[in-house]
Amino acid sequence: MMFLAVAFSSLNVIVLAGLLYLYSRITWRSRALYPLGLVFFASLLLLQNLLTAFSYVEMTPFFGEALLPYLLTISVLEFGGLVALTRVTL
Repeated sequence: MMFLAVAFSSLNVIVLAGLLYLYSRITWRSRALYPLGLVFFASLLLLQNLLTAFSYVEMTPFFGEALLPYLLTISVLEFGGLVALTRVTL
């Protein structure tokens, strides 16, 4: 189950990198502040997911079995939200 949590956190990183690229292009073309805020948001969320994936890998022995479904659920729900955000952006 921890492997799936790491996999979904990694997928979140990939989706966020794509969103960061899209938002950066929009910011560059429009010079507006709103897309700049989206770049900031995507950057922070990308860093958070990188840290999450790293901590899941490094701290696996410290997580109890009872905690694993919750970690997986958080990663899956975040992935669903990011996919919806990507769909709206495109």
